[in-house]
Amino acid sequence: MSSSATATAADRGVDSRPPARLFISREKRSTVLCLLLALATLAVYNPVVHNGFTNLDDDFYVAHNPHVIAGLTRSTVKWAFTSYDAANWHPLTWLSHALDCQLFGLNPVGHHYVTVLLHAINAVLLFLLLEGATGLTWSSLMVAALFALHPVNVESVAWVAERKNVLSMLFFLLAMHAYGWYVRRGGVKRYAAVAGLFALGLMAKPEILTLPFVLLLWDYWPLHRMGGSSFLSSQFADLREKPAENAPPTGAPVPRSFSFLLLEKIPLLLLAAGSGVITVLAQRSGDAVRTLDGEFSIRARLGNVVVSYVRYLGKAFWPQRLAAFYPHAGNTLPTWEILGSAALLLFLTAFVLRWRDRRYLLVGWFWLLGTLVPVIGIIQVGVQAMADRYAYLSYIGLFVCVIWGIAEIARMRRIPATWLAVPAVLVLATLGALSRRQIAYWHDSETLWRHALNVTKDNYRAHDGLARALAKEGRSEDAIAEFKAAQNLRDYNASAVLDFGVYEQLHGHIREALEQYKRSLNASPDSKSRAVALSCLGLGYLQMGDIDRARMSYAEALRQNPNNSAALVGSGLLAERNGDFAFAVDRLSRVVEVEPTDEHYLLYGQALRRAGRLTEADDALAHAQKISRDFAHAQQSAAEVLAAAGIKADKVKPD
Repeated sequence: MSSSATATAADRGVDSRPPARLFISREKRSTVLCLLLALATLAVYNPVVHNGFTNLDDDFYVAHNPHVIAGLTRSTVKWAFTSYDAANWHPLTWLSHALDCQLFGLNPVGHHYVTVLLHAINAVLLFLLLEGATGLTWSSLMVAALFALHPVNVESVAWVAERKNVLSMLFFLLAMHAYGWYVRRGGVKRYAAVAGLFALGLMAKPEILTLPFVLLLWDYWPLHRMGGSSFLSSQFADLREKPAENAPPTGAPVPRSFSFLLLEKIPLLLLAAGSGVITVLAQRSGDAVRTLDGEFSIRARLGNVVVSYVRYLGKAFWPQRLAAFYPHAGNTLPTWEILGSAALLLFLTAFVLRWRDRRYLLVGWFWLLGTLVPVIGIIQVGVQAMADRYAYLSYIGLFVCVIWGIAEIARMRRIPATWLAVPAVLVLATLGALSRRQIAYWHDSETLWRHALNVTKDNYRAHDGLARALAKEGRSEDAIAEFKAAQNLRDYNASAVLDFGVYEQLHGHIREALEQYKRSLNASPDSKSRAVALSCLGLGYLQMGDIDRARMSYAEALRQNPNNSAALVGSGLLAERNGDFAFAVDRLSRVVEVEPTDEHYLLYGQALRRAGRLTEADDALAHAQKISRDFAHAQQSAAEVLAAAGIKADKVKPD
């Protein structure tokens, strides 16, 4: 740096002393700051070790997933790469969970802490990425610290099933580091490293498919490959640290035309497009993609898009009332809120374009807007309006806007950097405290959903999650009340309504169960589903002693699906109850053909014995014993089924 440049920096209140006066070297200073950043992240997130698994997908992803529990076996690897389970294709995520199970079993502490470590690594990578690209240490550190400690990111870190978010971010940041390496030194191998890391990230979670567009922004600033010749932003050239005297020279990026830069991203765009196609197929296989009718109409989607963008901005600056699920308002969003949100977004965009010479503003703002596009709800996946986890990547752009803006204001007003240190520490301490409080809400399923109900309204998903948590604890009456509250807010599909009915019936609420079965019957999309609902109705009527309606329900179920095992059993037992043993044997013989279980063979043997066909009855009993894993339990289950039909089980001991 020339003497005149040094004087200018001094006039602006910037410490122009060589880094060696402050630290032994810039590299050692960065190492120390990386360690401090990682330690601060681990300290804030340490309470997560007291949390368990929740019923928000943790059971499906880990606790009750036999493929994952088996660990890193050959069959698990094959399943991970060929499965659309959870309506996603993310093999690396499945394998990471399987590795955790191999290392820690089902102890949630290990699963949680691996995610925390990944989050800390991401914070360090973000700091090094920004510092390496801009030359500004303290601004880069502040952005990384905001990313590490912001409470909106708690959902991504404290939720075991959301491992995919932090894992995909790891490869996203590594790909950006590799891109900087490629830009400075060139070469096919370096570009291949970028593409390879991007592909790995997509195999963890496809949300990062916007990376090619982020790299175009990165070309604009801070790399200045587009429309500029300087490596560093001219706004901050005088703030750049001097390199160490013995540091090797670094190649500066060569300015390129926009068409060249766009063509350069085509392989990455093809990867993103392929991932997008696979994702849509996976989401459709799990019925996660919503149609354009009803509450997810075009108006509802576009209204939710603009309102959600503003809500994300609000939660960035005032991170309160965070929830695991935000209900989609559908067509009920007020017009004034939609128009007001749209006006604010247009104003902020116009402001950024007006001050586009501050390139960090344009890059940060469009980073925020662009990385939210895949999850903002234009293509509605799931039924949430927005989600904290979607801000994990997007908030980085917003943090860059804010921190670089504050740094420039401080430079223009000649505010010493030390004056900014105290408010910066206070902000980070406040965010850390809020994050620790948010982590506590993820302690268990009941705590998680009760908090969601406290901070949102008309949250049917929270009622449903709480109901399932209470049911698991054996608090059936409380669970039923929550199930009913959920149903009052949203129409469930036929299968879910049927499950509610079964739960009601198991706990003695027969009339309520019958109502649920009727609702399920009316909502059933095909004959097989209708047959299941009708067979449940038959059992309910049977328990109430309404034999005629039970018989009619079973008959209609078999008309809808002749192979419905529950209806075959029910109609057979009703015939046995009335002394028509030949008909009972006929129906139950079909049951053991359709579903050859130990319990069904016991029921078949009982009917044969009543019909006087003793040899065949003994054979059925022997076969039941042969195929059974728990014969005593099978006998007990068969006896309960017979008792429900008003039939006393014969006391027959197996050979």
